[in-house]
Amino acid sequence: MLLQLRIEHRNLDQTISQLSADLSTDQLQLRRMKKRRLQLKDFIARLESRMIPDLNA
Repeated sequence: MLLQLRIEHRNLDQTISQLSADLSTDQLQLRRMKKRRLQLKDFIARLESRMIPDLNA
């Protein structure tokens, strides 16, 4: 699951980079893609933090 999320994030990042260079890109679509990319990043970080053992336990 984590690998799939990282792949989706990387693909979105590449797509956003390409679309940002095109002035005719729908800005609303671009904002939605950026929001999704940020959600993925946050979710990946939460999953990774769960994988690290709690040293205070």
